[in-house]
Amino acid sequence: MFFEASKILGFFAIPSNLFVVIALFGAVLLLTRFARAGRQLMVFGVFLLALFGFSPLGNILIYPLEDRFPPWRETADPPTGIIILGGAVDEGVSASRRAAALNEAAERMTAAVSLIRRYPQLTVMFTGGSGLLFSQGITEAEAAKAFFLDQGIPSERIVLEDKSRNTRENATFSLAIAKPKPGDRWLLVTSAFHMPRSIGIFRDVGFNVEAYPVDWRTRGAGDFMRPFDRLSEGLRRSDIAMREWVGLLAYWATGRTDALFPGPKTPPPCDRSRENCRAP
Repeated sequence: MFFEASKILGFFAIPSNLFVVIALFGAVLLLTRFARAGRQLMVFGVFLLALFGFSPLGNILIYPLEDRFPPWRETADPPTGIIILGGAVDEGVSASRRAAALNEAAERMTAAVSLIRRYPQLTVMFTGGSGLLFSQGITEAEAAKAFFLDQGIPSERIVLEDKSRNTRENATFSLAIAKPKPGDRWLLVTSAFHMPRSIGIFRDVGFNVEAYPVDWRTRGAGDFMRPFDRLSEGLRRSDIAMREWVGLLAYWATGRTDALFPGPKTPPPCDRSRENCRAP
């Protein structure tokens, strides 16, 4: 029920949807004795659409999400495996065109290919079934496998998890398949704005992963002063950001993540007897 409820209620958590509904409700009221309130709602809805579409609000909302986890840094110990979260595949187009069709989050896939080629020993897991209420006849995992094969990645290097419908199920099902051992290093590859919620959920199910953020949408805090020149671009940025903020709140309120705004873990206190710190 959580999946279905999140999809239905999530429709109204997206600013562009909510503002259009407000304006349309106002238009309906024009036909009643509440016409004055209807005009006010219409104006309010259009104002909000313009505000979130042209102003830098979308960048302001998404920047803290993207900047929560730093880029992954290579160390002497190579990673054991990578987990690629679904969300970069257009299921409908992939099913219709019989080819792996990637969307604007395609860097999740291309960055994974780079990691696979850099670390030949990596275990590669893609997790993603269908995140749609109504199936398109193909899972993200199926399309992802086709993409990796097209990139020359041998099928025996790819582990598919094709039952999950949301990030919580991504984490739960991936843990069951990976069965990580003490000392294993698993990288989590997903969009930077999605990383806080994803890390919080993986921690909550007991899967200790390292953040490998990709697919940044802002250039930095300087974008706070840059308005959008197209309504659709600003609304798209606002929709993505608000969906994540609402998701963080909903998952935290229902006990599905370990913190309201998960971040990098604090390093342990310096203990020279265990050689876990550098000399000043």
